[in-house]
Amino acid sequence: MSNKKKILLMGNPNVGKSVIFSKLTGMHVESSNYAGTTVDYTLGDIDLYGEEGVLIDVPGTYSLSATSEAEQVAVGLLYEGADAIICVLDAVHLDRNLDLALKLKEQPIPVVYCLNLVDIAERQGIIIDYRKLEEELKAAVVPTIAIRNIGLRDLLHKTIDVVKEGPKDLKEKELTDEQRWEEADRITNNVQRQVIKEETFISKLEDWTIQPLPGIPIALLVLIISLLAVVGGGKALRSVILLPLINNVIKPLLTSIVSLIVPPGIFRNILVGEYGALIIGIEWPFALIMPYVFLFYVVFSFLEDSGFLPRIGVLADGILKKLGIQGGNIIPMIMGYGCAVPAILGTRAATTYKERIIVATLVSFAIPCASQTGAFIALLGERSILALILVYLISFLIMIVVGIVMNRFIPGKSQPMLLEVPNLLMPDKDAFVKKLKLRMKHFLIDAEGPMIVGILIAAVVAETGILNRFSILISPIVEGWLGLPKEASLSLLLGIIRRELAVLPLLELNLNILQLLVGSTIALLYLPCLSVFGVLIEEFSLKAALTIAVLTTTSAFVLGGFINHFGRFILRII
Repeated sequence: MSNKKKILLMGNPNVGKSVIFSKLTGMHVESSNYAGTTVDYTLGDIDLYGEEGVLIDVPGTYSLSATSEAEQVAVGLLYEGADAIICVLDAVHLDRNLDLALKLKEQPIPVVYCLNLVDIAERQGIIIDYRKLEEELKAAVVPTIAIRNIGLRDLLHKTIDVVKEGPKDLKEKELTDEQRWEEADRITNNVQRQVIKEETFISKLEDWTIQPLPGIPIALLVLIISLLAVVGGGKALRSVILLPLINNVIKPLLTSIVSLIVPPGIFRNILVGEYGALIIGIEWPFALIMPYVFLFYVVFSFLEDSGFLPRIGVLADGILKKLGIQGGNIIPMIMGYGCAVPAILGTRAATTYKERIIVATLVSFAIPCASQTGAFIALLGERSILALILVYLISFLIMIVVGIVMNRFIPGKSQPMLLEVPNLLMPDKDAFVKKLKLRMKHFLIDAEGPMIVGILIAAVVAETGILNRFSILISPIVEGWLGLPKEASLSLLLGIIRRELAVLPLLELNLNILQLLVGSTIALLYLPCLSVFGVLIEEFSLKAALTIAVLTTTSAFVLGGFINHFGRFILRII
């Protein structure tokens, strides 16, 4: 990267930077942590017509005051130096975007301004004279509709021009915060005019989706459709393609090959026995989990890129305030349904420690990740949809109770919600595909590796007799209090590695509906994954991570036992 021209892509959140990044970069794209932090930034190769360049997608920021972790990363990348900056401005909210634009204008690095979303602005009757804006900013301004590739070639040419010109000779006069806002208002009034236009259906829909009525019914409908797409699509992929392939082709083939090479005994059983690492190592991660994870990320990325997720945050603000957090935190919480690690890292955008620790605890406590969701669907989907729904109702109830308790006992206050609500847009195909690839890549590295290690441990534990001895030791809890067969002890062992591994061994047991519900509840509330535990230590402290682990595990056994005994009582009455 040292010999390549370095270009920073900067702007407020939700101005279309990710689409522009996707359009301008080639196939070589990677996500990295900024040194000393856990905040990601993305970089990719860019063709500067004869020269190699690297485009860095800087985390979205409203200012350079470095009040949040994302802003600290943005400031760090800026002060490391670059050959040029592409500053993306939202044409719909020009006045708000100009604060950062004017701050970047004060830097010695040459800037090209990209006036994006001009079609949305015109749809709302906002007309901007970009030539006048160029005069005001004393730099090139390129109007773009990035999602339709309009203006991007011109943007690239202007960027090449300023890279060739080199650093600015004169540094702009620095303005105070108040002076910048006054200047932003003056420039906006000078370059922008409003014309009256008939309200479109999209404009009406944007208004509807941030009002309680009909916003909440719309949000519920979208979430139900999303759930049906993930559950139905995952089950279809499994039953039609993946499970037949494994059961009819891969399993017999591997068993035959191992039988020819390895003599009967413990080693053959470890490879292709009841918990054979070769068979289950393919079936559990790739046939049971991956279809649901893939479809979850398809749906989540679509809702994210379309601008719908922040609208859920606006609608949820009233409820979340009762838990001591503001509505914007709904985004890391929803991210937790993909993976708890980025969700906990996402709490860095919160403005108070109280909000961060509450959201991190809720995610660790009772939000099942995509892998665990896939395991729940595989376990309960065929047997009882009602039990599957009950597991998620328990999850929501636990979150409400834990949030209310933490809000009462943790000192401090949450800040008012300052969540930028973007326009509703159809996601860009290229950006969508790249984001999906990156997320699946991280899933394969972060989840599938530990899962396969856990499966190998399961095979060894089951075939060497260790499981029997462990089962006898904890039988008063497993068989007595929880009402599960002793073989379910394997779930407790493997759940320490990853939470979905507390669910998957139950697939091999012949359990009734009550036992399935008890086992799922324990898996839902069990120890955070090792990777999550590590992030909790890094983000907060060892004490906080241990406290969360003890509380979740205790809650798992207490609630699991209560459901078992209460369920048996109801069954006896019936």
